[in-house]
Amino acid sequence: MVIFPAVAMFFYCAALILVTSRLFHISGPNRPIVAGIAAVAVLFHALSLSQAIFTTDGQNFSLTNVISLVNWIIAFTFTVLLLRLKVIIVVPVVYACSIISVALLWLLPPQYIIHFELYPEILGHVVLSLMAYSALMIAALYAIQLWFIQQKLKSKQLVISSALPPLMTVEKQLYHLVIIGMSLLSLSLITGFIFLEDMFADGKGHKAILSLLAWSVYATMLWQHYTLGCKIRTAVLYTLSGAGLLTIGYFGARVVKELILK
Repeated sequence: MVIFPAVAMFFYCAALILVTSRLFHISGPNRPIVAGIAAVAVLFHALSLSQAIFTTDGQNFSLTNVISLVNWIIAFTFTVLLLRLKVIIVVPVVYACSIISVALLWLLPPQYIIHFELYPEILGHVVLSLMAYSALMIAALYAIQLWFIQQKLKSKQLVISSALPPLMTVEKQLYHLVIIGMSLLSLSLITGFIFLEDMFADGKGHKAILSLLAWSVYATMLWQHYTLGCKIRTAVLYTLSGAGLLTIGYFGARVVKELILK
């Protein structure tokens, strides 16, 4: 049904407009209203995903469905956090990406059928991978917010707003997210090596190698932070580099196979 993605995109757009129109206002956007509207979008996004993924032939884990699922996890997380934490700087990026991901469900519906009911251990690996990637993408968004606030403070161009979080709070939350994401990534890699017989075969070796490189980047970041100290600029570079490696590893080959060479 077209109605589910259409409603999701409408409410995501409404939330995006409400946020961006008062992003740098002294009192910031009305977070309860934004969260309420975004919650409707997240609900219909979930219904769209359910319709796209669960088919009569099996579970459709096509590239566009997986991208939209990751965006849903991130949008859901930030919508919940919106009422408790000051994450308003990156919310426009989250909702804009969600609009695009819902549109992809509608406009590009390739199929990649999997039967997870036959391979529950593979399902566990996939769930851990998606959770790890989502957590580390959220960390990347926090890193962008951290960099933005620091740059504005340095240039003395930042308007003091109740909607903006303290710099040190964002930095602390960033490291917490990296620890959570890296823990999930570790479990994902372990389950992959245990349950996937072809971890480095059939054109999948690049995913494992890039995931291990990303794990090394995050491990180096945490080691430097807790031993030598890590400047904000360096932490941001570490976080975005790790996110970039994971994105290329998770989606690079599938973009070529499912969208470009289709």
